[in-house]
Amino acid sequence: MRYRGLRVVPAMNQFYEPRSIKRDRRTKAQIAQLDAQILEVLAADHPQSVRHVFYRMTDQRLPEPVTKDDRGYRHVQHRLTELRRSGRVPYGWITDATRSGYHVQTYGGASDFLRSVAGLYRADLWSGNQRYVEVWVESRSIAGVLQADCKDLAVSLYPCAGFASITLAYEAARHIDLACRNGKTATIFYIGDHDPAGVLIDRSLEGELRRHLRAPLEFVRLGITESQSADYGLPEKPRKAGDRRSLQVETTVEAEAMPAAVLRAIVRDAVESLLPPRALAIARLAEANERRALLFAADELAG
Repeated sequence: MRYRGLRVVPAMNQFYEPRSIKRDRRTKAQIAQLDAQILEVLAADHPQSVRHVFYRMTDQRLPEPVTKDDRGYRHVQHRLTELRRSGRVPYGWITDATRSGYHVQTYGGASDFLRSVAGLYRADLWSGNQRYVEVWVESRSIAGVLQADCKDLAVSLYPCAGFASITLAYEAARHIDLACRNGKTATIFYIGDHDPAGVLIDRSLEGELRRHLRAPLEFVRLGITESQSADYGLPEKPRKAGDRRSLQVETTVEAEAMPAAVLRAIVRDAVESLLPPRALAIARLAEANERRALLFAADELAG
């Protein structure tokens, strides 16, 4: 199977552990092999979250796979820490949107301010479009993987961290109505886990947004879907015993199980399908001209 130039090989469905996994401690050779696998995955596609890398390492066909449990996750997490501290994996190759600081930006004067904001200038890709687009995701780790693409496409990105709070939904709806005040339709693309809770989160979010919205809304779940699980051979786990939600969901798949490059491609294709041809390239040319004008003004102020 190919997706936008990427070859995705469906993995064997796995409800067993390969013979090489059940051991207490890996040898130096086995650790070296696991490190090589991690380096290959990250060199081909970055940034990724730790959880994305973990799911890639559960592939049964790898020479040194890990178990699909907390022990396997901790092992990948530990190896990533060692690889980053040793300099073999650049720190920027791993994203963590779950923790961030709050910074105050200061400037040395008006000219310094203009130079700083010149690089932030973005042309409005959507000004002449009858669509207003946002991307919502279930977890912050997914948001970290998609952040750069959403910024490039000038669409807002919301990690709802499970079931969204009614305050977040209310404030988001107010922002959407403001953006759609000239008769636009709002389109929200959603990505979340395929599990008993995950298939309910987007329905809950959509319902809460519609409760407050005046603008027309199109709500689209981009992933993870049952068909994607089969098409991409994503690692599955049985549903938890006793969970009575969404009984039609027999096996669970986390959104982080989808390879990060494929996830980004799915989102970019969906968003770009709503833009005119070459809209992004034209906007980049306009932005370059506007930035030069801002830098010229900064030089004038400094002079």
